[in-house]
Amino acid sequence: MYPRSSGGRPAPYTPPPESRGAYGSHPSVAGDKRVNVLRPYKWEPAPDISPRRPRFMPTPTLGHKRRFANHSPHTVKRQCINSSPQLPMDSPHLSGRGEVVAGSSGIPTVQPHRSPQPVLELPLKPPFIQALEEYVKDKLSRQMMGMFVACHQQPPDFLRKEAMRALLHRDISVYYPGARLFLTGSSMNGLGSRTSDADLCLLLEGSRAPLHVLDVLLRLFIWLPYIQHVVLVRAKVPILKFKERGGDLEFDLNVNNTVGIRNTFLMRSYANADPRVGPIVLVVKKWARYHQINDASQGTLSSYSLVLMVLNFLQTRQTPVIPSLQRDHPCFNPNIPIDAVPEAADKVPRYLSGNKSCLGELFLGFLKYYATEFRWDKQVISVREACVLDTTDSLQWKNKYICVEEPFDRTNVARAVHKEDKFKAIKDQFLESWCTLRREKDLSSILPVQALIAEDNCKR
Repeated sequence: MYPRSSGGRPAPYTPPPESRGAYGSHPSVAGDKRVNVLRPYKWEPAPDISPRRPRFMPTPTLGHKRRFANHSPHTVKRQCINSSPQLPMDSPHLSGRGEVVAGSSGIPTVQPHRSPQPVLELPLKPPFIQALEEYVKDKLSRQMMGMFVACHQQPPDFLRKEAMRALLHRDISVYYPGARLFLTGSSMNGLGSRTSDADLCLLLEGSRAPLHVLDVLLRLFIWLPYIQHVVLVRAKVPILKFKERGGDLEFDLNVNNTVGIRNTFLMRSYANADPRVGPIVLVVKKWARYHQINDASQGTLSSYSLVLMVLNFLQTRQTPVIPSLQRDHPCFNPNIPIDAVPEAADKVPRYLSGNKSCLGELFLGFLKYYATEFRWDKQVISVREACVLDTTDSLQWKNKYICVEEPFDRTNVARAVHKEDKFKAIKDQFLESWCTLRREKDLSSILPVQALIAEDNCKR
C-alpha cells in the first residue's frame, strides 16, 4: 500500500492514448525548432479507495528509523550533478523552484528536499558540437559528425530518465530510508545515444545482500503505476530490469555497485577531455551493435568494453588524444568517499592535445589498430595506465581471449568473450570493416547511417 499523504493516494496511472511516453513527446530529428514542452499538468488527490495492503507486500516500517512528523512520501533527494550549464529557470522542463515536472500521467509533481546540493544540470555541453568543427575535414568525418548530432542523448531524453529516477527514489525511500539512487552509465557520462538504456545504482548503508534487496524491490515495483515488465536477473551482479509504462525507456537497477558510479564519472571526464571522444565512441558502438559483436549476454563485447578500447586507442597514439586521468588527477582515487566523486570529477580541466587528427582518421585508425596491430593474446588494454600491459604480469589474464582492465577494480570487463568462435567473429569484423572503410572512405559502406539515425529518432 502506498503511504498516505494528507490528501490520500494518487489516482491510478493511465497513459494518454496519444502519448508515446509518460513525460511528453520530443522532436524526431536533430535540429527541430519546435519547443519541447511538457503538457500542462495539475494533480488533485483522489480519495483513498484501497486502504488494505496485499499480504505479500514488504512492510515499510519494519526495522527502520521513525520518520519526522512533517515527512511526505513525495519528497525526494536530487542527484548531485554540477558540471554542465543549468537549464534556464523559465525552461518548460523546470518550474521556477527547480522542480522536475511530470507529464499528464496522474503522477504528482516531484519536489526535492531543500538542501545546499547543486540544482540538477544536464550532462552534455552543447559547445562540444562547435568544438568538433575543427576535426571535420573529409566526408567520413562529416558523416560521423552528422550521426553524433542526430543520435547522441538529448536534454529531453535525460530529463525523462531523471524524472523516473526521482519517482523511484521517492517510493524506494519508504522501504529503505536514507537510500540514495544514482543514474549511472551512458545516461550520465555523455557517451549515450537516444536509445541508450538507463542504469541505476541504489546505495544503502550497512551490509545488505543485493539479491535480497532486489527481491524486496521486485515486489514493490510490480505495484508501481509508472513502470512495467519487472524482471530480476540473478547474475554475478544481480540487477532488476524494468520499463517505463507507456514508453520505451528501459532501466537496469543494481545495489551498492560503487565501482559503477566511479567509472561513470571517469568516463564523463574523458568525454569532456576532448570533443572527439563522444562521436568516435557513439559510432563504434553503433558499428559493433549492427555487426552483432556488442552483446555480452551473447558472448561478445559489452558497450563498456568498447568504450575502454576506444579510450585506450586514443591514449596510445604517438601524440595522445587524451591522457590517463586517473594518473593525473587524485579525484579518481578509489579510496575517496563516493559522494565526493561527482563534484571532484567536475573540476578536471579539458585536456589540450597536440594530436589534430580528424574524426575519420581516428575511426579508421581504431579499426586498423585492433585489426592488425594489437596483440590480443599478449596484451591487456589499460585505460588506468594509458598503455597496454603484458598478459604475463598476472595469472588473471592468462588464457583469456580479450583482456580489458576495469580502471578501478582491475577485473576483466571483456570476460564475456569466452568462446573461440565469438572471439574470431570479433577479430574478423575489425579486419573486414577496416579494409572496406579504407577503400570506400564512406561510413555507409560499413553502417546503414540513415536507417540508424531514423531508428534512434523514431523511438524518442
